[in-house]
Amino acid sequence: MTDCDRLNIVYQDEWLVAINKPAGLLVHRSPIDRYETRFAVQTLRDQLGRLVYPVHRLDKPTSGLLLFALDPQTARNLADQFSHGQVEKRYLAIVRGHCPDALDIDHPLRDEVDSQGHRITDGISREALTSVSCLRRWELPLAVDRYPQARYSLAQLRPLTGRHRQLRRHLKHVAHPIIGDVRYGKGVHNRFFREHFGVARLLLAAVELEIDHPISAQRLRIRCPLAEDFERAITCLTECEASAA
Repeated sequence: MTDCDRLNIVYQDEWLVAINKPAGLLVHRSPIDRYETRFAVQTLRDQLGRLVYPVHRLDKPTSGLLLFALDPQTARNLADQFSHGQVEKRYLAIVRGHCPDALDIDHPLRDEVDSQGHRITDGISREALTSVSCLRRWELPLAVDRYPQARYSLAQLRPLTGRHRQLRRHLKHVAHPIIGDVRYGKGVHNRFFREHFGVARLLLAAVELEIDHPISAQRLRIRCPLAEDFERAITCLTECEASAA
């Protein structure tokens, strides 16, 4: 394994390991993307020289904190915490428009895939809750869409349930789609970031997890930094806004 192939480990002990997953990397094999050949599970297994057990998922285009157990018992403990809502997750996203200071999204979502990742077309709607807080806003003197200025926000997102693509779908629902989202976003804004800032990815990152440690039972908070291209998008927005002041 070359240094370029190695995953960035942000936390590790005898029972847990957390990585900063790059955007574009699948967690494991999935029928949704059957032609992909590189996966976080296999890469981390080869890097550590031992089996690893994923206990939650991130979408392929989402970057950030991804947690694994190092034995089956720990995996079961963590899976129970996730399924019973005992895990706190925080994400950062750059979204279209100026979002409110605080917003709670309570909007049921229809199942899109089954437990094996297979697409379904007749899924039922399930409760879905997301807490949103605005950390920063920008207004650029550019007519990216039909308005004379382009507005964007840096939002902190806390999913209180764990539905498929919940954050992406909820932000679309409240008319603040995440930049770079080719499925639920808006192409004109995605193209603007790609052509002006050189950022062509989904600007959604998992930055923090809080769990009860499976051995000590003490609350454990794990954080990871934003990827370089995500940081670049923030810098470019700030510089673009400042240049018009």
